[in-house]
Amino acid sequence: MSAQPIGIFDSGVGGTSIWKEIHTLLPLENTMYLADSANAPYGPKGKEAIIDLSVKNTEYLLSKNCKLIVVACNTATTNAIDYLRSNYNVPFIGIEPAIKPAALQTKTNAVGILATKGTLSSALFSKTSTLFANHIKVVEQIGDGIVELIESGKLQSEEMKALLKIYLEPMIKANIDYLVLGCTHYPYLIPILVELLPKHVKIIDSGEAVARQTKAVLEQYDFLNTETRPPRNEFYTNGNQDIMKQLLGKDFVVDCLDF
Repeated sequence: MSAQPIGIFDSGVGGTSIWKEIHTLLPLENTMYLADSANAPYGPKGKEAIIDLSVKNTEYLLSKNCKLIVVACNTATTNAIDYLRSNYNVPFIGIEPAIKPAALQTKTNAVGILATKGTLSSALFSKTSTLFANHIKVVEQIGDGIVELIESGKLQSEEMKALLKIYLEPMIKANIDYLVLGCTHYPYLIPILVELLPKHVKIIDSGEAVARQTKAVLEQYDFLNTETRPPRNEFYTNGNQDIMKQLLGKDFVVDCLDF
């Protein structure tokens, strides 16, 4: 069991930001990453559709003997992870916006959150936000168009910068001191966000926390890889392979799947 891969899926290439954190913390683990780019973004889709897509991704990874599955998608986590945990006998790691640390650490009593519609409208996000951020101002912004631009290779485009300026303006006016990234595609925006935001604004994403939780669960189940051979990291997409290669680096092989 220990040598079996960690399965990771996302609505597209964004979850590779999570894969990088997991690989950094657990370099000996074999991994298998699945990008459902043909159906990206998940954010505007209804709950039932998101569950159906998450089931499809999960069953593919389980067919490849994954020992644990990381739902590296905020929208899939907030809408589908309860269903997945109830129906499959394998540990699942989810991801949700890091509103709690932002709410606890803010000095201006104002934080921004940039996320998909599916995440911001979910019951899980509402519960977390109510629990930890009731006492502060939370400026929520649906990131319409961001995932599509990243998936089409326009991460560094002027179109992206113009869109982000519009989305950040009400947050800057509200004097936020933390910006929470609520989509795994969004960490790739950090260099642009740093350029556009006031210097005092800190950006929080969930990548490191997800990696730490993955390690903790592997230890709990005694699933840590004990083999010393070089790890095998496999990447699959039903979209454009070149986009994922740009984010991962030229040394990585990305295979195309019709699923």
